[in-house]
Amino acid sequence: MQNNKRFTALDLTIGSVFIALMTVGANITSIAPFMVVGGVPITLQTFFAILAGLILGSRLGAISMLVYMLLGLAGAPIFAQFKGGASTLISPTFGFIVSFIVIAYVAGKLIEKKRSFPMYITAALIAMIINYLLGANWMYGAYMLWFDAPEGFSYKLVWYWLAVPLPKDIVLSIGAGIFAHRLEKSFISKSMFRKQQHQNVA
Repeated sequence: MQNNKRFTALDLTIGSVFIALMTVGANITSIAPFMVVGGVPITLQTFFAILAGLILGSRLGAISMLVYMLLGLAGAPIFAQFKGGASTLISPTFGFIVSFIVIAYVAGKLIEKKRSFPMYITAALIAMIINYLLGANWMYGAYMLWFDAPEGFSYKLVWYWLAVPLPKDIVLSIGAGIFAHRLEKSFISKSMFRKQQHQNVA
């Protein structure tokens, strides 16, 4: 378990890289507008949020996703379709943004316990499931409580919408696990970044 510590310049730099990657992943629809189905943008955010947890660890991964969310709420156009601002809090898809913090933490926490190949895949898939559960329930609640729901809207319809990006996210989540494991074995385990983390393990 990591002690509370101040972030180093290296931590901040790598965390910032993932914030930038989330921005790019969020707005892939800007060059492929057909990837918006049922009002849900098909993005690469889940992939990068999981990767943040697997590579950065639970603490830095979650904080980098938190900073991404706060920057967007402050007005930076870094959410899907270049949206930003406090008004996105009531968006039906904001639950997915909140979930990025959770899934980065969960994926990182699982990997910190055991850095085996099966655990990387397991952590990635568990994180993806959490992403969908939080996102779907927030969307349903938003449409039922404060957003104008389309005719015939139901909880089942939410999952019909999400079934479109689901196969893509399953594949990308497994890909994130494979990529993170290979990166760990070939480079990160020997890097100064990981050595700093090991020095702060209780």
